[in-house]
Amino acid sequence: MKKILSLSLLLLLSAASFAQPETKNPEGLKVGDKAPAINGIDQNGNKISLKTILKKGEAVIMFYRGQWCPYCNKQLSHLNDSLSFIVDKGATIITITPETAENVKKTVEKTKASFSIVTDKGMEIMKSYKVNFAVDEITITKYKKYGIDFEKANGENAANLPVPATYIVGKNGKIKYVFFNPDYSKRASVKDIISNL
Repeated sequence: MKKILSLSLLLLLSAASFAQPETKNPEGLKVGDKAPAINGIDQNGNKISLKTILKKGEAVIMFYRGQWCPYCNKQLSHLNDSLSFIVDKGATIITITPETAENVKKTVEKTKASFSIVTDKGMEIMKSYKVNFAVDEITITKYKKYGIDFEKANGENAANLPVPATYIVGKNGKIKYVFFNPDYSKRASVKDIISNL
């Protein structure tokens, strides 16, 4: 039954619109850019610092929209299933979301994610990585018909989302791989991530 509901939601969201609103035009960061600082608390209460992580190895930074998004859940599930391959390369995964800590718990339940998920309060991280955009009123209304209320999902971050981008940051603090596509149905594959570590 859950699979049928997930498939139905996926089809509804697909029909709604594949692309992020064109008016906001987030541009993302580029290969060679210095990665902005990331400091936050993950779902387990651990302090997450990109600077500290890079002392041990590379970092895979992934932005996702929320537990209500079937594309995000699928990607995070695949990532968790292949986590050992990423860890074996000496890398650490950090995922960033605008959703509330309460909804992060739902994401963990749905995806079994065992890597760090950081709620980006005030969208500081999303802004520094140039992935954030404000959802337009037409999309807000459309998604409410599917039972998705961005203000409830994101709390103080309200109707703001990230392009679901993926960055790999080298130990030197520079971005060495970027996947950035405004079409939220397109995601970095685990294979691509591993091959770029």
